Amino acid sequence: GVTTFTIDPKDAKDFDDALSARKLDNGNWEVGVHIADVTYYVKPESLIDREAFSRATSVYLVDRTIPMLPERLCNQICSLRPNEEKLCFSVIFELNKNAEIQQSHITRTIIKSDRRFTYEEAQAVIETGEGEYKEEILALNGLAQKLRDRRFKDGAIAFDRYEVKFDIDENGKPLGTYIKESKEANKLIEEFMLLANRTVAEFIGKSKNKTKKTFVYRIHEQPDPEKLRDFSAFISRFGYKMRTEGTKTDISKGINKLLDSVQGKPEENLVETLAIRSMQKAHYTTDNIGHYGLAMDYYTHFTSPIRRYPDMMVHRLLAHYLAGGKSEDKEYYERLCVHSSAMEVRAADAERASIKYKMVEFMQDKIGQFFDGHISGMSDWGMYVELDETHIEGMVSLREMEDDLYQFDENRYEVYGRRKGRIFTLGDAVRIRVKRADLQRRQLDFELVHDAAADSREDDVKGHAAIPVRRQSTSRPGKGGKTSRKGGKKGSKR
Repeated sequence: GVTTFTIDPKDAKDFDDALSARKLDNGNWEVGVHIADVTYYVKPESLIDREAFSRATSVYLVDRTIPMLPERLCNQICSLRPNEEKLCFSVIFELNKNAEIQQSHITRTIIKSDRRFTYEEAQAVIETGEGEYKEEILALNGLAQKLRDRRFKDGAIAFDRYEVKFDIDENGKPLGTYIKESKEANKLIEEFMLLANRTVAEFIGKSKNKTKKTFVYRIHEQPDPEKLRDFSAFISRFGYKMRTEGTKTDISKGINKLLDSVQGKPEENLVETLAIRSMQKAHYTTDNIGHYGLAMDYYTHFTSPIRRYPDMMVHRLLAHYLAGGKSEDKEYYERLCVHSSAMEVRAADAERASIKYKMVEFMQDKIGQFFDGHISGMSDWGMYVELDETHIEGMVSLREMEDDLYQFDENRYEVYGRRKGRIFTLGDAVRIRVKRADLQRRQLDFELVHDAAADSREDDVKGHAAIPVRRQSTSRPGKGGKTSRKGGKKGSKR
């Protein structure tokens, strides 16, 4: 009798979370976050459980998915498909108009989803104010925005990098690329998943019992001060400053201010990438220290048990403690956490390699063709160029630029010609020819095409002591939207 629906990518088959919403007589909203009860079917130490632990996570490659669980479980039995009764583990909230929790409880439920929304369909309801279940969707979106605003006010870091996706045919051959957008519908789901994860972690972690109960947390440590200082020194080359000392909130707000200030600038992608690298990596452990990036003292992964083994661990521990059970073996669960964290890194590496592979495969039949792009990065051995149309990135080798002897100046972050003084810097518009596309090495090599206008600006400068006329830096083209780093799934990298 309560409006319930799922919101997922259009090509999703494993729906592991649903939302319910109803307005209460007091004007507040009751919001249910319902998560597939996978552990009802997958018993500890069963054959399926042992294999799920071994894999620890589903892997999402460009042209295929390697699931953690058998397809019959993840796409059928456990998937929260519409108009089918499904077993769930749920967190039910009562939220006032300011999205403040008045009360909440965690319980096992049976749900029956009324509707399967794609992100695009839910977004259309948000933008037009019309469509099925518009009252519930608009109310949830308003609450999610308040939750998000409060999270950033508390010091959460807004890493929102764009993500290149592929259109592929039935054989897995890439036909084209597009930028995955993260709009309000995506953020609506993200906020309620974050809220459920935090609430479950607090329920166990804040327990008033004298003995702390063993639990699985998703933690993110504070940045290493030395890495932060190195990062701050690097961005100073572009005229940016960032606070590296003070409270956790002071530093995170400084990072957010920096990320806002680089939006739309040539150095945006580079600065965002290096900012992420200056952070610690989130991982699983039984020793809670909070999640720095999300600005949460307690956080876990509860919302994706179909595709992450730690979420199954959390479900089992939660059910055990709700039934009055005693604290479980800490050392045993810590071993499971270490394995799960290692497999998460392995899966992320495979996903990145898959994207690079498809980029090279897509460009294989374009050898010798010309494209416009922008310089997206530099190193001692070459300049990285991102193509304007497809956002595919390749490298121009400095050794193969034959019109001069080119060198990378790390301090000024630019490439310069030692004899003619031609300078290249981040964001410069360039024209390239595709030279090589090596699938085995997943390597894409470009050749810079020199134009007459550029050659006419060459300076007689010998060496690098005098500063030649700089080429006009051009901002990188619009990225068509940004997305939270979730790898196409909800909250996967948090």
